[in-house]
Amino acid sequence: MFKKFLKYSVPSAIAMCVSSLYTVIDGIFVGQGVGKSGLAAVSIAFPAIIFLTGLATMFAAGGGALVSKNFGAGNRKKAVDIFNQAVKTVIILSLIISILFVIFAKPMVTMLGASKSIKAEATEFLRYYSLFCIPNLLGIALNGFVRNDGSPRLAMIATISGAILNVILDYIFIFSFHMGLKGPAIATGLGQIATVIIILPHFLRKKGQLTFGNAKLKIDVIKNIFSIGFPSFFAEVAFSIIIFFYNIVLNKTIGETGVASYSIINYVTTNIYMMLIGVSFGAQPLISYYFGNKDSKVMLQMYKFSLMVSTFIGVIFTVVCFVFGMSFVSLFTSDVKLINMTYLGLNITNLAYIFIGLNLNTSIYYQAIEMPRFSSLICSFRSFIFLPLVLFLLAYFCGINGIWASMIFSEILSFVVINIVTNIKSNTKKAVAFIN
Repeated sequence: MFKKFLKYSVPSAIAMCVSSLYTVIDGIFVGQGVGKSGLAAVSIAFPAIIFLTGLATMFAAGGGALVSKNFGAGNRKKAVDIFNQAVKTVIILSLIISILFVIFAKPMVTMLGASKSIKAEATEFLRYYSLFCIPNLLGIALNGFVRNDGSPRLAMIATISGAILNVILDYIFIFSFHMGLKGPAIATGLGQIATVIIILPHFLRKKGQLTFGNAKLKIDVIKNIFSIGFPSFFAEVAFSIIIFFYNIVLNKTIGETGVASYSIINYVTTNIYMMLIGVSFGAQPLISYYFGNKDSKVMLQMYKFSLMVSTFIGVIFTVVCFVFGMSFVSLFTSDVKLINMTYLGLNITNLAYIFIGLNLNTSIYYQAIEMPRFSSLICSFRSFIFLPLVLFLLAYFCGINGIWASMIFSEILSFVVINIVTNIKSNTKKAVAFIN
């Protein structure tokens, strides 16, 4: 069982890690090629980008869980129909969002807290990023479906290939063509186009059980996908809400330097966050499959494996950043004051990721067994309830160090409370008992 878990989770974690590495390299290129204002501008636009990622992840998680569940129950025809309805909805939504974001990019970054000095750069980045909404969202969604169709290795190859192309184009657009923040935005879109092109033959040539076909959109199916996948969207939005709150507090407490510092921390910690997401997403197809098969023992075993691996990753990453963190931060800027502030913030913030991994895996598990209300509860604790309270209190009483420490206290509170109000074993038995 552990080998089967690794077969899915390792490629998923590697793909997410490499994908996040291009984000880090993107940040290095922006910091060195555009400057501190470029980093701050990207940080301001980041919540909107996470919102878009969340939409695609919602369909990948919700649709993927339903597809694997039906595979486990031996209902391939229904699984294929769900897949095609999900893909069709993603294309329609991404087209609408692309038009709206391109038109209203400026008022959006103003609403997200952009100051006059970085408003133009933040608007430019968001507008050009939004031009590629269809491949950006479709790439994420198809990646999730191909993983649920028994091809985690192809999902890994597609993600890594897109990331490599993105890095190459980033360098060319920023340093050779001097395109400013248009460069990384366009490079991301072209990288996702490459990801989609690599995945498409799997469905077109019928290499798995899922194939493309004409599907009539059914409200009950789309509603079910939304319901199960919503916590994944919520988790992404929660992350953007966290960034939004941090940007506000740092802007008022320290100013642009604080926002730039947090932007660098986000670039570095994106690696661990995406790896943790990769572990949980890797476990989801197996949990959903055995849920359809009504095997609660294996479901709980997969959940246990995901917690163990996530904790291990969190500890290793914390140690690595403590030893090499100063070198990592120096890649983004040569400002000594900014380097020292960011290094301290990075090492305090990293402690939270051990508990973030536990919370993410628990959230994905509840989605996989079609109990999304508990997943949404976890996201609420992490973003709307505990974080703002802890962040504003610690910022007021402890200053900058309190701001950096607020995430770990928020995640610990979320972990403790969710384990008090829910019981994973009893909920698993209930879910299996009421399976359709």
